[in-house]
Amino acid sequence: MSRYRRPIFYGWWLAIAAAIGLCLGGPPILVFSFPVFLKALTEDFHTSRSAISLAFTLHNLVSAFSCPLMGRLVDRVGARKVILPATVVFAALMIGNRFLTSSVRGVYVFNILGAFIGIGCGPIAYSSVITRWFDRRRGSALAVMMLGVGVGATAMPSVIQRAIAAFGWRAAYALYGVAMLVIALPVVAPLLKDDPAEMGLLPDGVPSTPTLTKKAVVDGLSWREARATGTFWLMVTAYFLLGASVHACVIHLSAMLTDRGITAQTAALASSVAGAGLLLGRGGSGFLLDRYFGPRLAVAFSSGSAIGILLLLFGHGISTFVGAFLVGLGMGAEGDIIAYLTSRYFGLKSFGEIYGYAFGAFVLAGGCGALIMGIGFDRTGSYTLPLQGFLVAICVAIILFSRLGPYRYAVREPSDTDIARRLSAAAS
Repeated sequence: MSRYRRPIFYGWWLAIAAAIGLCLGGPPILVFSFPVFLKALTEDFHTSRSAISLAFTLHNLVSAFSCPLMGRLVDRVGARKVILPATVVFAALMIGNRFLTSSVRGVYVFNILGAFIGIGCGPIAYSSVITRWFDRRRGSALAVMMLGVGVGATAMPSVIQRAIAAFGWRAAYALYGVAMLVIALPVVAPLLKDDPAEMGLLPDGVPSTPTLTKKAVVDGLSWREARATGTFWLMVTAYFLLGASVHACVIHLSAMLTDRGITAQTAALASSVAGAGLLLGRGGSGFLLDRYFGPRLAVAFSSGSAIGILLLLFGHGISTFVGAFLVGLGMGAEGDIIAYLTSRYFGLKSFGEIYGYAFGAFVLAGGCGALIMGIGFDRTGSYTLPLQGFLVAICVAIILFSRLGPYRYAVREPSDTDIARRLSAAAS
């Protein structure tokens, strides 16, 4: 009896462990801290910003094309068998980065390998676990999980900036790898469980029977069925346009501000402000998704990002920090929204693979946006023209989000028969 009456549902401990794993995973170091590496790499190798931005673009290209493959692997073998080995190998890559990063081409290789390995211990694998552990509170659980990325995005730019100033950028990567092994891995390894069925539960902690557990896991569309729907392509196109816009602004934020005479440490603080917006977006959007219709929230957060770009274009002083916050807010919200909408429109049958394609589009867009921003600066000497283009792209994304229809797989209300079975299982 005590096995089923836990003070706190085990799924919440798992969500916290996932948050720690993501806080010290790939995105905080290779995505959100890239802006503070940008000038250090440019100065060390005496090359252009677009040349270094290409490393981030290659990272995102590899990540985007790896996402569906990793999602399919997670669907087949389970998240635990993917996350733990990927965490160890990714940490080893960070620690040994100096063996690859002796040239610009080596930096490209380092980011490519980091992208491929990092997907295995990133949001796709962890989201696959969380969506199976939660139904009614799925948005909130995804929010708790994604808070890890938000905390990493908030804290890491300033921490890494100090590490670069004190020890150099190669040592900063190595120190991060050590932190993964001594902090993240010991938390994730003992707590991670693929499915509530392993503890005799249904999502949200309800005691189950084998029949109910099986039904909860397999509902949903296959990847082939999902890609035949117009909903999938509306979502992916909106994610792509929004992803290109917000990533471009965040990745070039430090460089954009230092060009205006702001010190490197203050510019790093602006990146942390964007990270704070991301943190609030991750947490706030997830809790709101349990209460409000997802596409409407996507429209609201995307509109905030559009206002943020306007402030980056025309604002000065504190308004640029507000703009950075709003862009980060939209970027953070999409992390929760993509996973949640995937589960509600396409179910859990092939969630990993379908989410892999959707998240891959968002990641691919980020790489393209960062490169376009770098090329735009190199050719015009200003970020004005690319920012205007990204503002238009977000407006199109807002229209597409507004065209999504009702959920196909809304929260399932248990029938009287289900309740009787659950009570019987708990009593036994």
